[in-house]
Amino acid sequence: MANAVPVVATFAHFAPEAEIRFAIEESFPAHSHKVQSALTKMKSCEIPDYNRAVKAYWAVMVQAAALGFVWVLDRVLFLQAQRLELSSILTFSRVGLLSLLVLTFTAATYWTCQFYLRRLNAKTREAEQMGRLHLATAEALATAIDAKDQTTHCHVRRVQTYAIGLGKLFGLSRDEISALEAGALLHDVGKLAVPDHILNKPGSLTPAEFEKMKAHTVVGSEILSRVEFPYPVLPIVRHHHEQWDGQGYPDGLRGEQIPITARIMAAVDCFDTAREDRPFRPRLTREEAIQMLNSGSGTYFDPRVVRVFVEHLPQFEAEISALGLNDQFSVNALSGRLDNSVIFQNKSSAAYDQIRNAHREVYALYEIARTFGSSLEVENTICNLIEKVSQIVPFDTCAVFLYDETKGYARVTHVRGKNTAALHNKCVTLGEGVTGFTLANRRAVNRLSPSLDFRDIELTDGAYRAMASLPLSKDDLLLGALSVYSTELKEYSDDHLRLLESVTRLASDALANAMQHARAESNALTDALTGLPNARCLHVRFEQEAARSRRTGRPFQVVMLDLDEFKTVNDTFGHKIGDKMLREVAAIVHAQLREYDFLARYAGDEFVALVQDLSPAQIEELCERIETAVSSFSLHVRGDLRTRVGISVGAAVYGTDGENLDQLLMSADQAMYRAKSAHKLSGPLPAVTDIIRPDAPSEIAEEVTGESLTSTSIN
Repeated sequence: MANAVPVVATFAHFAPEAEIRFAIEESFPAHSHKVQSALTKMKSCEIPDYNRAVKAYWAVMVQAAALGFVWVLDRVLFLQAQRLELSSILTFSRVGLLSLLVLTFTAATYWTCQFYLRRLNAKTREAEQMGRLHLATAEALATAIDAKDQTTHCHVRRVQTYAIGLGKLFGLSRDEISALEAGALLHDVGKLAVPDHILNKPGSLTPAEFEKMKAHTVVGSEILSRVEFPYPVLPIVRHHHEQWDGQGYPDGLRGEQIPITARIMAAVDCFDTAREDRPFRPRLTREEAIQMLNSGSGTYFDPRVVRVFVEHLPQFEAEISALGLNDQFSVNALSGRLDNSVIFQNKSSAAYDQIRNAHREVYALYEIARTFGSSLEVENTICNLIEKVSQIVPFDTCAVFLYDETKGYARVTHVRGKNTAALHNKCVTLGEGVTGFTLANRRAVNRLSPSLDFRDIELTDGAYRAMASLPLSKDDLLLGALSVYSTELKEYSDDHLRLLESVTRLASDALANAMQHARAESNALTDALTGLPNARCLHVRFEQEAARSRRTGRPFQVVMLDLDEFKTVNDTFGHKIGDKMLREVAAIVHAQLREYDFLARYAGDEFVALVQDLSPAQIEELCERIETAVSSFSLHVRGDLRTRVGISVGAAVYGTDGENLDQLLMSADQAMYRAKSAHKLSGPLPAVTDIIRPDAPSEIAEEVTGESLTSTSIN
């Protein structure tokens, strides 16, 4: 701890006591009583000048009294010997008195020296203890700052070991080595001024973000300029991002213009930081980190510093391993037991983890908001929700339920983890199980039994011990619920629930926007009158079918359908009846097609169908079936009046009659008009008929109740 004494000077004598207390209590509020104890102990180390003066006064008085006593005794013996004329006795007495004087003075001197040596040793021990205390305080503050940057709390200690070792190898002065020791702890203090989302951004920084990051060197030096360091710490803090080729910051120094301590700090800090996982990149191996230093030698780093560091790296690593700084919990390789300093770090690592987790939480929420804001797809939004939840809360199974208001229940649309097959497409009504309770009451739940959600489900991957369920809602609109299940946790804590509420609140807004976008997109591709796909959707589907046909070599058919006598219905009964006729005919035609066939309203009273893998005979049979079904249908108008329409159908084959939609529609349209001409030759279809007789065939019977229409047609 020889180099700890300058740190004492830094924090004990040059920084005001109030600032020390404020800085430590702000970073570690749980340890404020320890702060007060430490400051009290610092005060007790100061010996009042008055006490020292009193003790020195009494020491002088004792020696003066002894000297006076010897002098008086000498004079008495001298006068007595002179009166009795005993010269030998006089000589003997004077020698004895002189010896007594020397003995007294020697004893007094010895006693005084012993007293002050004991005091000096006590003061030295107290100074060393204060040095260790302040060094630990500086390290704790530096580690708390580094925790904001998502580094481990051993990082600063390793950098300190590297820097001091290199400083000794380069023969730096004691002050410069002390500066490296303190600079290793404090070089990134300016990152307090850099927002978390920039420090931990997973991608590349924008030019504006990089300018903000560069400010931490200047801010750090300005913060520490208030402390009158007895050694050159500020150059390290300000210049540890300067580059050997002059392209660094903040001052663009190059080569030997950069202080040697800053050059050492730049290399060792970069090496150790590269060995740790960061949000924007994985950790490098030892060999990769060395290669990074060598590739930057002569441009980013001082070549001599890199060469000496790499040559002596095994020595530094052995020292780091002996100190137990490779991991948070390390065993001393020399003694085979935990180092006391490591034990202290292990006890305090939870505090650093809390600091790190707090900043990680802020950044995670920022990332969640950014991710949700960039997605307008329901599928992507839900996948992002599950992915982000997995980053902040542990679970074995996560399920997202989407609520269908028309059906009155929620269905599992996405599930991740255990028992996915059992949960997939599971439906929950309001009030059913824990998730149903969440949906019905629209509030989060975290202390109910998970078994309530699995009464009728057999779990193959073990029973759950804990669960939490949260509603997904925006304003008064219920969107669904998010439920997480765990087989290991006893319960999800209130802190877990707080994080989940933050995520689901962001996800609900994004999900509502995605659903609204999906509805708008669907409306853009759907005919509002019939509910069939529109012409725009027809073009999209045609391209998909054409790509499939080119890939498989199997053709498909384009079928054009046009209503006969529809204009007469419109002119006679108005557009409202015409619209009803279009809806009913669309339903009849759609019923004649297979589930995977495609039917769209093309324009006016024209429809287009895309059908796959039909022979010419099957196409002809389909056209006849559609014509029969439509012509057999009649629509009630009012009273005894009913109306009906016919339909003409024509087909074209992809690859034979054309290669694009326009060509195929033209060919199908020609076939359709040939069929329409044939219908006219056989006689026009009456557009207005009397009411259907009770004994009429059931195939064309129809019941009309209010505005609803229920048709039965030949299939």
